[in-house]
Amino acid sequence: MLTRQVIRKAVEAALEEDAPNGDITCATTIPLQAWGEVRLVARERGVMSGIDVFAAAFKMQNPEIVVTPAIADGERFEPGRMLATVSGPVRDLLTAERVALNFTQRMCGIATMTDTFVAAADQARTLPGYRVPRTYDATRIVDTRKTTPGLRPFEKYAVVCGGGHNHRYGLSDAVMVKDNHLAALAEQGIDMAGAIRHIREQVGHTTHIEVEVDRLEQIPAALDGGADTIMLDNFTLEDTRAGVDMIDGRAIVEASGTMTVERVPEVASTGVDVISVGALTHSVRSIDLGLDWVR
Repeated sequence: MLTRQVIRKAVEAALEEDAPNGDITCATTIPLQAWGEVRLVARERGVMSGIDVFAAAFKMQNPEIVVTPAIADGERFEPGRMLATVSGPVRDLLTAERVALNFTQRMCGIATMTDTFVAAADQARTLPGYRVPRTYDATRIVDTRKTTPGLRPFEKYAVVCGGGHNHRYGLSDAVMVKDNHLAALAEQGIDMAGAIRHIREQVGHTTHIEVEVDRLEQIPAALDGGADTIMLDNFTLEDTRAGVDMIDGRAIVEASGTMTVERVPEVASTGVDVISVGALTHSVRSIDLGLDWVR
């Protein structure tokens, strides 16, 4: 997903966007031969994601720049921790620093928020009436397609760094029949079970089929059609438990809809296999990281 080619393409575009005709400030203030060193330092606690992207921004600005990471992706850090050192021509250090920080701060923000949601899901084990999911050892926190256009590989990678899992990457990866699909099919006289069976006849045997339901009455049809995953969208806790019972291990159970950290433990306690959280990528706050001058 987050390959070197993907990183290179995005970072090149970001550097070009930020300095299409060079960095006027550096060109008029910094001697051409000046050499310096900076340190990437955490201003708050978080989870690391994007250290290779951080390095790529500097190396693509000038291959002579040396980046030495002091942390790995997925590792937690505390305020004041030094995360990397960067040394090279000062003009290029200062020109690339904002692009490097923009990528890394956002990716760390996503990883950190994901880590918080994963911890919230783990709290479900301590609640009365906790049910173990049928498919996994613990309820998984997954992302959605509500990502920043052009940055999906970076954001989904950051979710994994935070201990989460990825939902489908895009529309080409799996069948996901949602409410508007069902409404359009109903206009043609096709019911849910029939639609799922029709889809199954057209796709390869490895293609996963997920169906979104918004009320308990739809679950039997989803099961009858042979859905691989049934998403319970905006269900109450009571209905979520009832839905898990109705499905009874015959499909993966996903809970979705306005998930918050406060709500996740109780939802996870119902025995759902997956909780999808759009906020991981669409409502994230970047982590405060700084580049401190050393010499």
